[in-house]
This record gives sequence, C-alpha cells and structure tokens, in this order.
Amino acid sequence: MIMHKQMYNQKQKGAALVVGLILLLVLTLLAVSTMSTATMEFRMAQNMQYSENAFQAAETAIDTALVGGNWNTNNPIVVPQTLVPGSTGDYTQSVTTFDLATNVPTGGFSMGAGAGFAAYHFDVTSVGTSNRGASSAHTQSFYIVGPGGN
Repeated sequence: MIMHKQMYNQKQKGAALVVGLILLLVLTLLAVSTMSTATMEFRMAQNMQYSENAFQAAETAIDTALVGGNWNTNNPIVVPQTLVPGSTGDYTQSVTTFDLATNVPTGGFSMGAGAGFAAYHFDVTSVGTSNRGASSAHTQSFYIVGPGGN
C-alpha cells in the first residue's frame, strides 16, 4: 500500500509540471498578442497624425499663396516643394492659376459703381505631404477686383 502511494505522488508531480508549462505557454501567447495589438494601434495613431499633418500642410500652402499677393493672369505661379517651418518631414507645394475674368455687375449700385472693374478668378491647388506617404490635396478659388471690364 505504501508503494502505491509513492507511485501516485510521482505521477502527480509530473502532471503539475506539464500543466504549469501549458499555463506559461498560454500566458506567453497572450502577452505576445497584446503587444502586437498595442503596436498596431500605435502605428494607426501615428498614421492619423501624419494624415492630419499633411492636411494642415496643404492648408498652409493655400494660405501662403493667398498672402503672397503674386498673381499673374498669363502664367501659373508655382511654389516648389518646401519644408513646413518647425516640422520634421511635412512639405507643401502649390500652383496658382488664372481661371477667367468677369465683369463686376453695375446694376443696383449707386453712381455706376462697378463700371470699369473686373473680377479676376484664380485657383490655388496645393499638396501637403508628411511621413509614411501621407498626402492631402486641396483647391481654393478666389477672385480679385481690379481695373478692366465694361
């Protein structure tokens, strides 16, 4: 009877080792899966930030073109790709093109206001880029009233 008990205890010790190893394997797999998910979520958050940076860079290019005041009805104004000040990988570029000139309406204005003036319509197309291939393209139209028209 004593011999049977000793054999039973030895079998139990072996089973405890196997169960312990299986539990360690399951915990390791769970930890690796959790780290993988966290890494992917971190990359997704970075990609969203880069996308937002590209969007803001494109808006900056439009603002720069509008503030520049250098508009030409004959040739497009091209601003080459330039680094956004204070950034580490955000770039802007823009092209301002003349679209058309329209007469300023004279009806409804006192003393013929609008006569001899035209509205010169322009389009600014800008592209902002950031890290990991993030890109955003924007188009803004505007017009300037100047001499011309009927």
